[in-house]
Amino acid sequence: MRLSRLSILWRILLSTSVALTLLFAVTGLIVQNHVINTTSRSLEEEVTASFQAYESLWKSRGERLASVSLTLSLMSDVRAAFRTGDQATIRDTAGELWIKISDENALFLVTDPRGNVIAYLGGAPLSSLERGFPVVPAAASQFPKQASGFLTLDGRLYQIVVTPVYVESGLINVLVAGYAIDALVAQQFRNSTGGSEFLFLAGGKVVASTLNDRATAELARHAADPWSGGRISDGVIEYAPLRTPLLDIEGKRLGELWIFRSFEGARLRIAALRRDMFLMWFVAVAIGLGVTYLLARRIVEPVLELDRAAAEVARQNYDHRVREDTGGELGRLAKTFNAMCESIRTARAELIRQERISTIGRLSSSIVHDLRNPLAAIYGGSEMLVDTDLSPVQVRRLALNIYRSSRRIQEMLQDLVNVSRGKTRGSEVCRLSEVIEAAVQSTAAAAESQGVQIRVEVPESIEMPLERARVERVFLNMIGNALEVMPGGGKVRISAMLEDESALVRVEDTGPGILPEVRDRLFEPFVTAGKKNGLGLGLALSRQAIADHGGEMWVESSGKGACFAIRLPLAVRQSVAS
Repeated sequence: MRLSRLSILWRILLSTSVALTLLFAVTGLIVQNHVINTTSRSLEEEVTASFQAYESLWKSRGERLASVSLTLSLMSDVRAAFRTGDQATIRDTAGELWIKISDENALFLVTDPRGNVIAYLGGAPLSSLERGFPVVPAAASQFPKQASGFLTLDGRLYQIVVTPVYVESGLINVLVAGYAIDALVAQQFRNSTGGSEFLFLAGGKVVASTLNDRATAELARHAADPWSGGRISDGVIEYAPLRTPLLDIEGKRLGELWIFRSFEGARLRIAALRRDMFLMWFVAVAIGLGVTYLLARRIVEPVLELDRAAAEVARQNYDHRVREDTGGELGRLAKTFNAMCESIRTARAELIRQERISTIGRLSSSIVHDLRNPLAAIYGGSEMLVDTDLSPVQVRRLALNIYRSSRRIQEMLQDLVNVSRGKTRGSEVCRLSEVIEAAVQSTAAAAESQGVQIRVEVPESIEMPLERARVERVFLNMIGNALEVMPGGGKVRISAMLEDESALVRVEDTGPGILPEVRDRLFEPFVTAGKKNGLGLGLALSRQAIADHGGEMWVESSGKGACFAIRLPLAVRQSVAS
């Protein structure tokens, strides 16, 4: 549906709804983008804060290990036991103290400076320790300071601290203390950082994770691929990640720690924001359309009234008026409209009055013009009868002319009355050639005086029902028009032929022809061109007469002069001998 077909009220409502929708859409996009960017920055800051909390907690655990190990190394009982070199004594002495301050996940070793295990207090013996503990020689470069880092043993990840034990004779033993990194430790980190997810990787394998198995496997796969920053998804939830390496005693990369902050909460908040914005948009549009409808209705109502008034004026009801109490521009428009209607009504009344006067004058002039010739014949004949002694034959001839002219005047007046009342006379079967010859004889004298030759080529066999007088005046009018435009002589040819149960008659002259500007209006009343007399009613009345007989009349193009064509239906077709 085109917008131009809608009413003004609907256009206002649609434009308002579109404007509100666009306004809320743009505002929503701006707010949503701002929220997303703010949330992303907030999550990144939370990940950074989680890492800092992790480092703080990890450092605290490491310092605790270092403090306990240093305390043990400085105790006189431990140092005395280490001097004996007896493994049972060393294990018993150090074990009693370690068990009091440790838990079941702790790792505690006593080795010699070469890494050979003297005592292992971490539970069941580890098979890998039978060949020695290589971490101790690796940490020797940092002695007499303690060394810390990460260690993997039998697939488990440990945070360890290596502490050398010195006596007067020098380094005699090494204490290795640590805690295992498992799901419980990872969960402690998660609780301490406000819900961040932790994933420990070592040797390309997952050591500990706070995520479910599916998310752990998917994120571990992403962690194994090159990462250039940005979010990481486990197929369901997106995360803001942070990666930090896990270093061993020598500072070499042993594994990775990934800290993830979920976007799920942010996604839910954004979805809630979108829902709230949609509800706000719906409510705002509904309220806006309601208010706009009420206001627009008050504005449009005067316009609709003007539209109805214009329709009344189009139906020529110029007395219709609209209210002028609306005020403002519409009030002034209503006053202007009423003034326009009054002006049109007054001008129309004046035009009708003048048109009536003009029509009466034109009809009077036309009647005078048409009556001039027969009245002149009556006047001249009567004058000759009065002033001249004539023979009986001449008197009879003049009386016949006077009779014919008066009868013609009577018929003309009756035809004028019949046309004005829409009446016609009865038809009679006539020879078309006789009707045309009668019109030619009536104009023969004028044609001879102007040097115009009139040639009739109409077969006597053409007969049809006609109102003889009306059809005769049709041809008399066309011949008269031809004579009037050829004062210096010329030719008039009237021909007829049978065609499709009708007679086609052509009246051609050698005059100047018909001007192009009047050709399309030639049969309208009061249209005339190239004539000194007449007001242009002849052709209009002639065409009406032909139409009343069920025929047609038109003008045809010709090389020179004018050519009128008439088609009359046949009622009777028979041959009549000459």
